[in-house]
Amino acid sequence: MNDMPTLPETSAPPGAAANAAAPAVEPSKPAAAPALSDTLQKPLTIAVITLAILLAAQTWSTHNQVRSLREDVARRLQKGDASNADTGTLARTVQDATKELQSKVSLLENRQTEAQSQQLALEQLYNDLSKNRDEWALAEIEQVLSTASQQLQLAGNVPGALIALQNADRSLSRSDKPQFITIRRAIAKDTEKLKALPSVDAIGVALRLDAVIAQVDSLPMLADEKPVLPAPKPAKAKPAGKGAVAPAAAPASPWLLKLEELWDGWSSEMWADVRQLIRIRSVATPDALMLSPTQAYFLRENVKLRLLNARLALLARNETAFRNDLIAAQDALVKYFDTRAKPTQTAQALLRQVQASNLAIEMPTLSDSLNAVRNYKAKP
Repeated sequence: MNDMPTLPETSAPPGAAANAAAPAVEPSKPAAAPALSDTLQKPLTIAVITLAILLAAQTWSTHNQVRSLREDVARRLQKGDASNADTGTLARTVQDATKELQSKVSLLENRQTEAQSQQLALEQLYNDLSKNRDEWALAEIEQVLSTASQQLQLAGNVPGALIALQNADRSLSRSDKPQFITIRRAIAKDTEKLKALPSVDAIGVALRLDAVIAQVDSLPMLADEKPVLPAPKPAKAKPAGKGAVAPAAAPASPWLLKLEELWDGWSSEMWADVRQLIRIRSVATPDALMLSPTQAYFLRENVKLRLLNARLALLARNETAFRNDLIAAQDALVKYFDTRAKPTQTAQALLRQVQASNLAIEMPTLSDSLNAVRNYKAKP
């Protein structure tokens, strides 16, 4: 800094030397002028130097900033290149993944299409099967109801008809379709009709007939009646003991006593045989006393056949045949069997109980249920 005031002297312009020599030529000018010029040039020089230093510092700073900026830009470019490379790799990976996903999506779409078509086919098949199953169920119900109606009309099988109606209603309740409500309502109506019928103890009546049939072979007949044997002759009084006083009588010989005993025995047997030869009896049908064993056998079989026919008529609800066979069996018991015997009286009492049974019950039909099923099947 001490050398700075000398710089203007070396770098002074050519006019400055002339000005320096001027005091010698012109001694009339004052001596303070050079000092003022030097005083003005020093701040200017300082300012210039300061400005130069500032410019140099600014240049150096700018250069450093530019260099650091270049380095930063270079680093950023390197990072950008690496990032671009990674991005390109990732983009290629994403593209490959996208292509793979697209292929999988297309495959899934194809499978979905196939699944939808299969689902539609399965739904159609299920609908067909459901429709066919309903048709089969209705056909089976119709057959069961038709059979139950026939048995109800021919044999009066009320329990069987009730079981058939209950099974039909149970089969319809499994499907839970509102279309079957009409059929179930008709089945319920027919069920109430059957439950309202008066009960006939057909089993009890059949058991009584079976009991009478089993007793026919053991019932006593008028032709089989044995005569009443005569009462045995009372024994003669024994002779009195030693202490007793016997009446005075002539002593009899032993051979006379023996002869008397033989005569009494022979006369008693002969009288019994004579009493068996002649019997007097009051009967309504004289022919009943003259039946041979063969005729008696066929008569018993005829009575059993009549009772079996009455049993069949009972099961068939044929009241006319039932009454006729019972009357014929009772007439045979009265004409040809011993009505005084206890077994015969028991058989007659059982037949009277059977005859008191009422079979004249008008059986309803299952037409409501059958018509409901047939009308449903006739719908398109």
